[in-house]
Amino acid sequence: MEGNDNLKPALASEAVDAIEKVIGTYPGYRRAHARGYVYKGVFTPNGNGEPLTAAAHLQGEAVPAVIRFSNSSPVPSHPDAHSPVKGMAVKFQLPDGTETDLITVTIPLFFAKTPEAFIEIAHFIKSAKDGFPNLKELGKILYKYPESKAGLEMLKEMRSPASFATCQYYSIHAFYFINAQGRRQAIKYEWVPDSGISMLKKKEAAEHPADYLKDEMEERLKQGPVGFNLNIQIGGENDPVDDPTIAWSEDKQVIMVGHLLITDQVETIADHLLFDPTNIPQGIACSNDPILHFRHRAYAVSYERRTHGQ
Repeated sequence: MEGNDNLKPALASEAVDAIEKVIGTYPGYRRAHARGYVYKGVFTPNGNGEPLTAAAHLQGEAVPAVIRFSNSSPVPSHPDAHSPVKGMAVKFQLPDGTETDLITVTIPLFFAKTPEAFIEIAHFIKSAKDGFPNLKELGKILYKYPESKAGLEMLKEMRSPASFATCQYYSIHAFYFINAQGRRQAIKYEWVPDSGISMLKKKEAAEHPADYLKDEMEERLKQGPVGFNLNIQIGGENDPVDDPTIAWSEDKQVIMVGHLLITDQVETIADHLLFDPTNIPQGIACSNDPILHFRHRAYAVSYERRTHGQ
């Protein structure tokens, strides 16, 4: 794993402590994206990624995948409609027996540029009512961290999806593809749904059951597999690779590198799965984005606590 590893280890524990202080502690659950549903599928590369990266899952062979869709809320009892940002974490099972993870969400920006900013913002979130932060309480923070404004405003405008299968998901962070000749290319990922994008109006969402997305996926999968194209966005010279609060321009070159088919729900409780955004194979490198490397450590803290019943 390449990238910035100069972060203070204590920041990860401090961040998880801050979430628990604001939201509460739910033993056995993730400290973010607490409620989720696990599925299995197959990812098939199309060869377009081969000139850019030597990564095994982007070569010629299809690979099995484990997929977790989730609410972003740290509160497992929050209704699906009260947590509009959704997550899609994919664990690719590589031919050599190793795994690599791709973690994406339905918003292209993050609200913090540094771990310190994240922790300070978390301390100011006094209420998680309806899955949203209280933006009034963040006024002083926005003055201190103006780069956070775009992500928080986008968060406020998010609507609940009709299905996990009708969202577009973004990696937020940039990575480097490295080909056989050692050439590096900055990229970001996007999952684009075969079914198109479909969101609910607020009134519609309020009328749905608390866990409507699980039921919807169950019915959808009875009709056949759920599909997503995996795209990469090609970064340019002026696109920041270490700041998740800034979106790359939409006119960048986009290349489809493969297709995911989700076939079945995994019925067993699989919340001991650990998805790590820095768990990458040969042929891909992390950027120096501080939040990316912070997530690696914070997820490890969360994993340690929830697997020990905390």
